[in-house]
Amino acid sequence: MAKPADLTSEELLAVILSSLEADKAEDVVQIDLRDKSSMGDYMVVCSGRSSRQVGAIAEKLVERLKRDHGRAARIEGKETGDWVLIDTGDIIVHVFRPEVREFYQLEKMWQPSDAAPASASTS
Repeated sequence: MAKPADLTSEELLAVILSSLEADKAEDVVQIDLRDKSSMGDYMVVCSGRSSRQVGAIAEKLVERLKRDHGRAARIEGKETGDWVLIDTGDIIVHVFRPEVREFYQLEKMWQPSDAAPASASTS
């Protein structure tokens, strides 16, 4: 039996980005891992304004993936709401409170050293 709604990595990325946008995630950065790591195809890093919003963004994403695409995802760190990791298999999503994201600077480890920094503009 085929897996329900088996999405390509690119289709899954689009679904994730749409969910994050719907829940008002801020400073969303996507990183292509295909030539850098075997842990997944993409990494997405974003922020929520508070611990409550971080938890809600993560929870809604996991619910949408399961409900709309039959895709189970592992979620870690939701209890504290400082840094929540969602592992969809192909894509790793990190949702941070802004202070925690600034402290760890996770996306800087994965972006090429010659890449321009992400846009500093905020909406």
